[in-house]
Parts: sequence; structure tokens; C-alpha cells
Amino acid sequence: MRPQVLNPLFAETETLDGVGPKLKKPLERLGLRRVKDIAYHLPERFVTRRVINTVDDAGEGEQIIVKLTVTEHRGGRGGRTPYRVLAQDGAGNVIALTYFGRASFSAKKQLPVGTTRWVAGKLERYGDMLQIVHPDHVVEEGSDTVQRLCEPVYRLSEGLTQPKIAGLVEQALATAPELPEWIERSHADATGWPDWREALRLAHRSEHSEARNRLAYDELLANSLALMLVRADNRKRMGQPLRGDGSYRGKLDLPFPLTGAQKRSIAEIEDDMAQEAPMLRLLQGDVGAGKTVVALEAMLIAVEAGAQAAMLAPTEILARQHYESVRRMAEPTGARIALLTGRDKGKAREATLIALLDGSIDIVIGTHAIFQDKVAYRNLAMVVIDEQHRFGVGQRLMLASKGKRAPHVLAMTATPIPRTLTLAQYGELDVSKLDELPPGRQAIDTVVMGPEKIGLLVDRLAAQMAEGRQSYWVCPMVRETEGPEEIAAAEARFASLEQRFGSDVVLVHGQLSPETKDAAMERFARGDAKLLVATTVIEVGVDVPNATLMVIEQAERFGLSQLHQLRGRVGRGSERSVCILLRGDTLSETARERLSLMRETQDGFQLAEEDLRLRGGGELLGTRQSGDTPFTIASLEQMSQLLPKAYDDARVMMERDGGLEGKRGEAARILLYLFERDFGVRTLRGG
Repeated sequence: MRPQVLNPLFAETETLDGVGPKLKKPLERLGLRRVKDIAYHLPERFVTRRVINTVDDAGEGEQIIVKLTVTEHRGGRGGRTPYRVLAQDGAGNVIALTYFGRASFSAKKQLPVGTTRWVAGKLERYGDMLQIVHPDHVVEEGSDTVQRLCEPVYRLSEGLTQPKIAGLVEQALATAPELPEWIERSHADATGWPDWREALRLAHRSEHSEARNRLAYDELLANSLALMLVRADNRKRMGQPLRGDGSYRGKLDLPFPLTGAQKRSIAEIEDDMAQEAPMLRLLQGDVGAGKTVVALEAMLIAVEAGAQAAMLAPTEILARQHYESVRRMAEPTGARIALLTGRDKGKAREATLIALLDGSIDIVIGTHAIFQDKVAYRNLAMVVIDEQHRFGVGQRLMLASKGKRAPHVLAMTATPIPRTLTLAQYGELDVSKLDELPPGRQAIDTVVMGPEKIGLLVDRLAAQMAEGRQSYWVCPMVRETEGPEEIAAAEARFASLEQRFGSDVVLVHGQLSPETKDAAMERFARGDAKLLVATTVIEVGVDVPNATLMVIEQAERFGLSQLHQLRGRVGRGSERSVCILLRGDTLSETARERLSLMRETQDGFQLAEEDLRLRGGGELLGTRQSGDTPFTIASLEQMSQLLPKAYDDARVMMERDGGLEGKRGEAARILLYLFERDFGVRTLRGG
């Protein structure tokens, strides 16, 4: 049960004054459903103002607060001309307060001729006139505006204003209770961090970096602690020790000899699976490093030990691909392998379910369908989860219920993850790394091109097709968005390429129905279509050896890890492959650096670290990277700085301070509930 002291924070936003059905919608668009969400809706930036006596003391573009006397109103003619209120400062300088549209109604009320007002806003020049457009504040003398020298600016959605959200934040902060301290005293003293409630208040008042760091640290500590509790719970569970005799693995038909990294990872997995505590291991592999081979070896250890194994893929396309490649490699072993997806119906599905129950299937590969209630196993002892970031901790706990004892779990990700992010998301997993490529995998030529070369590029595509080769063309968004920036949309690009190449082109994006998407992907995988136009849905798992050209349009909009993933869709056969990064007209310094790094290196682990460094500097991408971060408060920069300490602190709490026992343990329970990481507390009760 959630501690009662937190109840005011978990109340719905309607409990705040002024929030009714009308205001609830824009708040929900920002993800603000409870009082806690509003309290943690931290400002994006602050406006810092200076009080001046006359405009002679201020520079153009400066944020000021000045006392003015109103002299004249000039009404705009027609809808588009501005409404101006002329006023004088203490030295007699004339300043226009300029309003557009409906805002002029409030100007008439707030600024009668002859009155004196304090006005806050940005001083600008229009022709030979000084003006403040839509002043931020207009108040009578004696008001507190002069105190608002530093004012927060919040992220808004349509229907919300800065004053409205600031008022709701004030109310939310007023409900924030005093909470016991969960940070170790010596650490809080050494950093000079305020207590939780004061940190929350200060973070809304000014650019108080220590207050923000304290709040980010809380979130990182809650996450680290929850993951450790899950891990400790897992270690207490009884698993099934599995020792293989090599009888199946010795007969495998592998495409390449195993690399050193693969051998090392298999040895680590074999060692884990021989223990009674169930394995929880993350296999990180760079693009094309041979994760599937390692997963198959792990599953065959279970089969050799007389148990069953299952492999879970996030999409049907990926499940089918894994099934085909695993079946091909395992054919000489005699292991019985089946595919089970949501598409399977009727007698075929029934036959698979019966075979899983009586043990005549050794390995099943599929989507979430393999863990539905109706699916039962004779002895499931090993589970492989592909593209781990798409399955949360809760789902990992759910898998444990399918075996007689907790199964061994091997999670895989094709995205090399910096150590910081690995700690953040997989703190409860041991990590194996595949950082070598199999022999025969060729480096992919990477070229950066400007938009003026599109015509030449399309000619190159035609030449590729004439040679029987296939290509990808990836766009950053599905549809054109309104606005000055023209985003190359997958649909628009598909339409233009279809005019040239007809039915040789297929389109795949996230807004298509699964059936339409699968049909297009299958046409491309079979070689019936020569060009696949897509959004980043093809980022992982698509394996077409005949595809040798990858075009990524507006490449500067993607993160390095994502570009590396997309580039890895080619270079899977014996032919030399090329990745063309088609950039936009204008590039920021960071974007330029990102694209040149892509040209220089093919090492996904190095690119992941560089990506974190570049994006941590503040230029967060419009495209959220896959499995980017499970945090709402901690920025990438704060994660890099604070997460190792938070992780160590959580470990000390578990090992030295008895977990969630004692005074600090009680405070830590409150922290877990505050950040909704209470699945960690549940493992204590469940275990």
C-alpha cells in the first residue's frame, strides 16, 4: 500500500482550484494527471529581468521591469494592425506597449490614460519607436511584480498559459508534505543539497542547479534501488540448474566460426545456467555481431538438459526471421523448433499448444503470444528476450510465472548502450558484450551528401536495381508537418519514387496496420520489391542480405546510435555496401560532428558513448532514441554525473543497511512509491 503521507501528491488534478473538465485536457496532453505530475513539471528555462528607472539604462532585447505613465491609446484599424498604448518613463521617453488580436481588450482595462503601472517585458525597437510587445506583467504600484526578477517558463500545450500553470504549480507545492530523508546524510551534506520539499520549491524559483540535481538524484536512486530489489528477489528464487553435454551444440551448422567475444559470452551464460539462482543476463551486441548464434547455443544448453526454451521477439516480422535462421542452423541437431504468433489460429495453433505441453517441442519462437494464459509448457527453463528495451521489468517478472521454477533469462539488445544507460535500465542484469564482428563481414562505406544531389542518388538507385540489388530509403517522419521546415515524409518520398520505379517500391511506417506492414516487408524480404521506403520501424532486425544501399534522409535528425542501427541493415551479404547520409540545408555544429563521426567509425560501442556525450550537452533530438531513458526528471547529463553514485548508494543500502529495514529503509520505501518504482517493494512481499 502507498504510504498515506503521499496521498495528497497522488490526488487527481481536479482537486486543485480552477481545474475542471476544460483545463484537464491540456494538462493531460502534457502528461499531468496528478498533483505530483504538476509539482515535478519543472521549468524549461527562466526569464531574468532587471528593474530600470529609464529606458536609457537598458539595451535592446533586454528583459526589463519599468514604471510607466500611460499617455495615449491608439486603436488598430482592421484585424491585423496592432493596438498601441503609449506611455512615458521617468525621463519622459515614449514607449509603445503593443498588443495584437484579442489581447487589446485587456490593455484597455489595465491601462487607463493617466495611470502609473509597473510593466515587465522585452524591450525592442520597431522603426524609430521603442516598444514592449504583449507585456508579461502589467500591475499597479505596490504589487509584487518588482520581485519577479527571475520567472519560470514552463512547457505548455494549447489551452494553457504561463500564469495558469504557475498558479497550479504554487498549489501543488503547497500540498507537498515533509518527507523523511532517504539520501545518506554525509552525501547530502557534502553536496550542499536541500531537503526534498525545499529542492522542489527552489527548482521552480530559479536556476538552482543543486536543487535540480537533488531531484534528479532521487529519481536515479529510486530506479537503482528498485532494480536491485528485483535482482535480489530473483537470486532468492529457485531456478533449475541446467548443464548441457554438447550433444546438440556440436552438430550446429553455423554461418561463421565463433568469434572470441561469442565464445566468452557463451561461457558466461553456460556458467550462469549451471547455478540454481536463475540467470538474468543482458547480451549487448553490435550490429551483425552474431547475437542469434549465442542465443541459440544458450537455448540448446536447456534442451540438452532435458528442458524447453522460448525466444520472445517484439514484432511478428522479427519472430519469423529468428525462426527461419534458428531452424536453418539447428536443423542437423534434430531439435524440434516451432513458431507461435498472434496470427496462428485454429488446428495449427492447437497442435503447437499440445506439443508445448507434452514436451515434443524443444524451442518455441514467437511474439507475446508465447506467454498468453492459455500457453502452458512441460518444463520451460530458459527464455531469450530479443530487443530487451521494449519489455519492461514488470514483463520480465511475468515470464517467471511460466516455468515450474523461475526460468533463466537472457535479454538481448542490438543497440550498444553506454555504461551509464546500462546501469539505468538494466541495473539488475549481468552484462555480456559482443564487440567483435564475425570474419567476412565487410565494413560499410558511409557517405554524406547534400540535398542538391537527390537526382544523382535516384539514378544510382536505378543502377542498383538493374544489377538485381535491393535498397532502403529511410525518412524521419511519416507525414509532412505544417510549418516552415519541410520534413521529407515517407509518404511523399514513396509517392515520388513510385512514379519512377512503379511496383518495385514498397512503403512501411508505424501508422500502417500490422498486416499491411508485414505484407510489404515480406515482399521486400522475398526480393519481389527492390526498394523499401520506411520510417525507423526497420531500425532493428530486418535481415535482407541482397540489400546493399541504405539512404537516410535528413540524417542530422537522428542520433548516432540510431544511424548506426540503420546502417547495419546493409552489409549482410558478401557484396560491398554503401550508406548515404542525406543531410538538410543547414547543420548545427553538433549535427556536423555527428555525421563526421559516422564516416570515421563503425564501432557501435564508441558511437553510443559519443552519442551520450553530444546529446548530454543539451541538444536532445526530436527523435527519441529507442530505449533512450526511463527518466522524466534526470537529463542525460545528470545521468552521466549522478547515476554511478546513486547506484553505489543503492547497493550500500541493500548490503549494509539491510535493504528497506530501519529508519532510512522506511524513507526509501516512500521514495520508491513516490517514483512509482513500487514493483521493487512488491518483490519483497512476493518473495
